[in-house]
Amino acid sequence: MADHVLVIGMMGSGKTTVGRAAARLLSRPFHDSDEEVLARTGMTVPEIFARRGEAAFRAEERAVLAAALASPVPSVIAVAGGAVFDPDSRRRIRRGGVVVWLRAQPHVLAARVGPGTGRPLLEHDPTGAIRRLDAARRPVYRALADATVDSDCERPEMVAERVAHAARAVLDGGLRVGRPGSPVLDGGSA
Repeated sequence: MADHVLVIGMMGSGKTTVGRAAARLLSRPFHDSDEEVLARTGMTVPEIFARRGEAAFRAEERAVLAAALASPVPSVIAVAGGAVFDPDSRRRIRRGGVVVWLRAQPHVLAARVGPGTGRPLLEHDPTGAIRRLDAARRPVYRALADATVDSDCERPEMVAERVAHAARAVLDGGLRVGRPGSPVLDGGSA
């Protein structure tokens, strides 16, 4: 199996934007879970939730992650935020390569996602939902991460450079920045 770079984190942390930029820096293809669910089903995330329910979305999420990780071509993969709660996906993430957690504070995430349009888990109380989801997911992200990169205050290009640096360090064997207590590559935020 290829040594992929898996970018995990909350919605609004920058997984897609930063992941795409990191893929360019690492000269790798980029896979985004939500985009691949859309390509596979012809439906957006909110449409899947509305028509088939959250369980169906999670099954699609699991399938696209498995497909991306099965590729022999080392890639950068933006993993859907909730995929870490599926035991099979969590095992795949751990075995798939370098795991980089894009960490951001809940107030920053809430500002980025705004009213939560297009995000079914945020429909009724975006800020409260972000805080609850972050509290539940943060320990799981921390446990999976080989490196943590703060994405609160920097431009996406700067965050992508940190992701690429962390990935290279782990892949080159010079730094297994692993779980728990992985190093934080940040611009000063917590």
